[in-house]
Amino acid sequence: QLQLVESGGGLVQPGGSLRLSCAASGFTLDYYAIGWFRQAPGKEREGVSYISRRAGITYYADSAKGRFTISRDNAKNTVDLQMNSLKPEDTAVYYCATRVTDGRFWSIPGEYDHWGQGTQVTVSS
Repeated sequence: QLQLVESGGGLVQPGGSLRLSCAASGFTLDYYAIGWFRQAPGKEREGVSYISRRAGITYYADSAKGRFTISRDNAKNTVDLQMNSLKPEDTAVYYCATRVTDGRFWSIPGEYDHWGQGTQVTVSS
């Protein structure tokens, strides 16, 4: 059974950092392109970052550029999202998701097949 589990969320002050991890069981993550999404209360789920299957091509939402970094750790079978300089508007539940094809429409949730249950990130003083 394919399962994704996010971890690393929590409460952090503005300007702080968190490292989220997306772990897989039942399959190997490097076969899939991975997206990180977030959803704040009352808002639609939005794409934050993406990493392609093999070439490691990455994309970021404008709100994440320069602050977030997505990376793979194939030895651990995880995809991590390092988030620095966090702002209150980054507060949301963060999800990772898989898709079997690369590229187009990376930020559209409907393009993804499997989802984790999410991890809460709260940025507040």
